[in-house]
Amino acid sequence: MPLTLGYTVWYLSAVVLLPVGALLWYGLGLSWSEFWRLAAAERALAAYRLTFGASFLAALVNAVFGTLVAWVLVRYRFPGRRLLDALVDFPFALPTAVAGLTLAHLYSEEGWLGRWLVPLGVHGAYTQLGVVIALTFIGLPFVVRTLQPVLEGFETEVEEAAATLGAGRCRTFLRVIAPTLLPAILTGFALAFARAIGEYGSVIFIAGNRRFETEIAPLLVVVRLEGFD
Repeated sequence: MPLTLGYTVWYLSAVVLLPVGALLWYGLGLSWSEFWRLAAAERALAAYRLTFGASFLAALVNAVFGTLVAWVLVRYRFPGRRLLDALVDFPFALPTAVAGLTLAHLYSEEGWLGRWLVPLGVHGAYTQLGVVIALTFIGLPFVVRTLQPVLEGFETEVEEAAATLGAGRCRTFLRVIAPTLLPAILTGFALAFARAIGEYGSVIFIAGNRRFETEIAPLLVVVRLEGFD
């Protein structure tokens, strides 16, 4: 017990307490005017707007489409369902750097999607839209995996009883199903939002510039892969 407690305290101190303490020490060393000047600088405000705005929008998109994906995976049986269910966890397994490079290439002017979207005025690479796309990609599993157990445990007899009483599909969903799913949807939204705020790897690749993608990013990937040798 003392050894386990000592290791836990050491690990917590090394990973959490020391970095947070160093940040607080640096912050307390600043005067209030200096702190406010740094926190309210134009670049800082732009970073706040992009980070929280893109994260909120991506989480909102995931809350809607993640609910639809979870509903389809639980309620319907079709060929390839198991494959689709496995692909939901793909953002968990894919390194963020690889995800960012892949998305940037797909939505670039020469990419599979970009060659069709760019002429329509939709620029998914090297723009704020690209940030939302990357954050949506990495946050989708949080919503789907949160909703799936709730949908699997939902009793279909309740829907049948509502239909027997004369409720249509839309009213059954709004009055019976939605109130049950709402807490899970909000939980998935919060998880996706928190994950999006902390995301860096995929965002820096898809929101960078073309030189970063073609020259610097491949070198970083090579260095990272060589580190595993």
